[in-house]
Amino acid sequence: MQTVNVAVMGHGVVGSGVVEVLLSHDKSIAVKAKSNINVKYILDLRDFPGLDYSDRFIKDFDLILKDDSIKVVVEVMGGIHPAYDYVKACLEAGKSVCTSNKELVAAYGAELLKIAGEKNVNFLFEASVGGGIPVLRPIAQCLAANDLYEVFGILNGTTNFILTKMIKDNMSFDDALALAQQLGYAERNPSADVDGHDTCRKICILASLCFGKHVYPEQVRTEGITKITLSDVEYADIAGYVIKLIGYSKLLDDGKITADVYPALVAKNNQLAGVDDVFNAVMVRGDAVGDVLFYGRGAGKLPTASAVVADVIDCVKHLQARKYLSWDCGFEDYVVDSKTVKTRLYVRAEVDDTLDAKANIFGIFDDAEFIIAGKDNNEVAFITPAGVEAELKEKIASIKQLRNISVLHVLD
Repeated sequence: MQTVNVAVMGHGVVGSGVVEVLLSHDKSIAVKAKSNINVKYILDLRDFPGLDYSDRFIKDFDLILKDDSIKVVVEVMGGIHPAYDYVKACLEAGKSVCTSNKELVAAYGAELLKIAGEKNVNFLFEASVGGGIPVLRPIAQCLAANDLYEVFGILNGTTNFILTKMIKDNMSFDDALALAQQLGYAERNPSADVDGHDTCRKICILASLCFGKHVYPEQVRTEGITKITLSDVEYADIAGYVIKLIGYSKLLDDGKITADVYPALVAKNNQLAGVDDVFNAVMVRGDAVGDVLFYGRGAGKLPTASAVVADVIDCVKHLQARKYLSWDCGFEDYVVDSKTVKTRLYVRAEVDDTLDAKANIFGIFDDAEFIIAGKDNNEVAFITPAGVEAELKEKIASIKQLRNISVLHVLD
């Protein structure tokens, strides 16, 4: 049986997991890959003495780039630079690349896939969206007969954990975030999670794959969960909903798409409503298959590493062949401003006179659904009828009795 040399760039949580899986499962992986896989280099600026494989660490990227025996490179450093430069150089040198780096794929996926195609190598990134959840392969292969028209889901375990604690344990956002940090689910600087950037990158990748053109993060309207209050959680519960951070994209009739990240009210009978704690779920809708749901832990050392190693096996099995994963470059107005698309909105606001405010709301929205909390707290909460979002928000702003207005989407 032949031996294929690989290099791993980065030895953090995921990188160390990749090396661990490749070394501990070497025999079973060799059977699946039809080749022995040898980790020849591990690139990291830090030293890791005392490991069984400490002699494989290097600090010079050029050793990987110039070694013709390295056929597959794993990039698990994270971030854009130097990851982008290294990955691009490897692909141009005829080496296949596997990565879990969602930021890289969301920003440069189309370009890197194009280079891979020109060099007849592979650029694979199964772990970039769902961690250990198989998502991209099934979409690209198993759903290939479908015209896909909608993809959305809960794509970030940290925010889902925080919202679950707010919903089930009546924790404030700040207390739930502190607990997530204590348990290692949230970083010291949690902005990438709680401000929606991580979810944004993942919906970019999903939308690009489902609809065939690259979606860039700056094209996606992104809202996080930092403004969600326990009042919102209570009103949602009374109305039969839970609040989830949703990444959402839909194909429109003219071939363009919408793409958004926002906290939304999700009906309790919706499958996503029961996805709690650090679990993720991705819903894909196709014309032939209908709804398909992918569910599981979206992060973690070994789950993510397992997805990366699966890509490595694919690359080794297809050293002289291109895999199915690809999409075209996007364009400036490919993603439509979703404020021009119909939706329903949840509204909560402070008022001086509840009855007077409700009368004025009915004057603007004659079929508004009011949510009654069972106490007079100088607040009103209601759900608008369906309408173009920009027009709905203009009407809401015209109701002078409303102060400190909070608006969330309703996922229908």
